Amino acid sequence: MQAAQQSLLKAGALQDAIFNSANFSCIATDAQGVIQIFNVGAERMLGYQAADVVDKITPAGISDAQEVVARAAALSLELDTPITPGFAALVFKASRGIEDIYELTYIRKDGSRFPAIVSVTALRDAQDKVIGYLLIGTDNTARKQVEEEQARLNQRLRDQQQALQETNIALEHAKAVAEKANLAKSEFLSSMSHELRTPLNAVLGFAQLMESETPAPTPAQKLSIEQILQAGWYLLRLINEILDLAMIESGKVTMSQESMSLTDVLQDCQAMIEPQAHKRRIRMTFPAFENLFYVHADRTRVKQVMINLLSNAIKYNRDGGTVVVECRMGGDNRVRVSVTDTGAGLAPEQLAQLFQPFNRLGQETSGEEGTGIGLVVTKQLVELMGGVIGFDSSVGTGSVFWVELPASSAPELVFGSGAAADAQSPAAPHAVAPQRTLLYVEDNPANMALVEQLIARRSDLKLLTAIDAHLGIELARTYQPDVILMDINLPGISGYGALRILREDPATAHIPVMALSANAVPRDIANGLEAGFFRYLTKPIKVSEFMDALDVALHFAAENGLPGAPESGAFR
Repeated sequence: MQAAQQSLLKAGALQDAIFNSANFSCIATDAQGVIQIFNVGAERMLGYQAADVVDKITPAGISDAQEVVARAAALSLELDTPITPGFAALVFKASRGIEDIYELTYIRKDGSRFPAIVSVTALRDAQDKVIGYLLIGTDNTARKQVEEEQARLNQRLRDQQQALQETNIALEHAKAVAEKANLAKSEFLSSMSHELRTPLNAVLGFAQLMESETPAPTPAQKLSIEQILQAGWYLLRLINEILDLAMIESGKVTMSQESMSLTDVLQDCQAMIEPQAHKRRIRMTFPAFENLFYVHADRTRVKQVMINLLSNAIKYNRDGGTVVVECRMGGDNRVRVSVTDTGAGLAPEQLAQLFQPFNRLGQETSGEEGTGIGLVVTKQLVELMGGVIGFDSSVGTGSVFWVELPASSAPELVFGSGAAADAQSPAAPHAVAPQRTLLYVEDNPANMALVEQLIARRSDLKLLTAIDAHLGIELARTYQPDVILMDINLPGISGYGALRILREDPATAHIPVMALSANAVPRDIANGLEAGFFRYLTKPIKVSEFMDALDVALHFAAENGLPGAPESGAFR
């Protein structure tokens, strides 16, 4: 009995502690909605004293004063919803036994509002009759603030995602526009190259013919021819440099990097550059070629880089000066090759502008030709091969330019078929060879006349000509020429179309076909070789290179001239 009384007392104490907690507003009404209990938590939250509201609210006929008390009871479902209907709705739900938890707005005595979570429960007697209602509420301000902040963050995240999506769309559009522009630029450059090279081919080709005429030209004529050749080759170099720079900037340059002998490239460069140095009595010193250096790079591009540096060292040197080429191992497993000259040197402000395109650093008024593009192309080519370029210069002393490329071991020898090796070897001298036939397919009369005059100087060759591919194919089938020289941009069937027809015909499939075209960007050359041309020569014609390539093709034809023997692609 005593234990039961203690339990009841303990339970009552707990109930009192909960009901009188300052953290919960507890409001109890009778069945008619008149407030009977208004605890300390309700007083703290709402600013009213219990004496102000207990026994002072009735469910009907609420006066203005009583409505204030109703607001104090915090029975509004929405901020803008009248209090009385909200309270009536709650009582209606509770009277039907619908108990729930609501998010309501409490209104303090001073009129300020705050969010609250309110549990509404119907109070019943032993006969299950509703005798009142209990509303227990807690301040929901902190949670609402967190939810509002979360909502703001979510909205900001949505805004950022939308902005990112719009940015991505804009980037994709910009990328598509840039790719379209690059394609148009490449096509324009290819077209421009072709249109410029075609007339240059006639200018330089006939000038070379005049230079080597018999009897020799007079001194005055020789001087005029030299001026024509000098200006023509300079214009060709300008075209090539602009194309190189444009191709690099558009990311269209292809590299064929492999282990290669830097020593061999320097030997080739020495043979090419020394005549230029001798004209100005410049002494050139190259490293001892018994010391072999190998790098991982593109052989053609390395030669282009070295020729550019050597040409500058001669061009901007003093008469009777020196150029010293050195080669040694550098840091980070690199090979460094340096070119030192005894020219006028560059001031610090000139060095700061060294790699700007079309900036000749004050040399515009000098007698030396130049475009201000060569060093820019050189720097970008070196970097594309994984190398670095540097320089040092002093006014009145000279300059040194150096390039470092990744070092490599000697390449392994790969032994191919005898026919492939023979195809790289020049033919025997023309004098002892029987007369052979060359078919030239070309629609430009000036180009045709130039090749006619070149072939007229060779007693071992006779020339057939055709002004379009249709006639060229018929002549090839009828006369079985030893070699075919083919222009690319022909009326009707292009040079590529003619090549396919010749390859598919057993009667002509064995004939090596060389392209001779003003389409001279690297992509054009690569496409031509991939299509199956035996060689791809570019205009303007360099007479010595043209004759050498012709000899290689004739030698190949002599070794492999069985009709129908080679398969498509055999000359790649």
